[in-house]
Amino acid sequence: MFVKICGVTNEEDALLAVAMGADCIGFNFVQGSSRKISANEAESIVKRLPHGTVTVGVFRNENPETIVSTITQIGLSGAQLHGREPVSEVRWIRKRLPFVIQAFDAEDPNLSSASNSPADIILLDAHTPGSGRTFDWRLASNAPSGVRLMIAGGLNPENVEQAINQIRPYGVDVATGVESKPGKKDASKMQKFIN
Repeated sequence: MFVKICGVTNEEDALLAVAMGADCIGFNFVQGSSRKISANEAESIVKRLPHGTVTVGVFRNENPETIVSTITQIGLSGAQLHGREPVSEVRWIRKRLPFVIQAFDAEDPNLSSASNSPADIILLDAHTPGSGRTFDWRLASNAPSGVRLMIAGGLNPENVEQAINQIRPYGVDVATGVESKPGKKDASKMQKFIN
């Protein structure tokens, strides 16, 4: 199971998540988010992570050139596109980056066409990302077969096993569900979630 810990804002949480077995660390560059981090802060954290750690920058409806230059400057593994980016933009970004996650609202009628996306992973999230609210997991059946499906949206140590058993995704993504407050992870919640 691919486990992504998202919304990391400090070195301690990043190192702890990796030590506990997280496969991917996400840094949020979305304007207005309580977990937003600067490129310089993210770069400082990434330099301290073990070599080979998968790291992504999360963007929402950002200029493609800005996404690619930010990822390249920091040295991240790739980008997570969490807005309404058209396939043409996703394709342009994927040609320039080695790894792309494309997020879809679980209620998005375009989810059925996600197989046309050049993204490496399709992320299914709740209508309001970062809210800690779950979506109706039955909606995951609308995702096309044959894609690497990762789920997010209100996952926490108490419900992640149930979500995995019901949806059988490639991976899980969590931010709010393992926090003591926005932007600060709770070590015991992270460990329980990853376990």
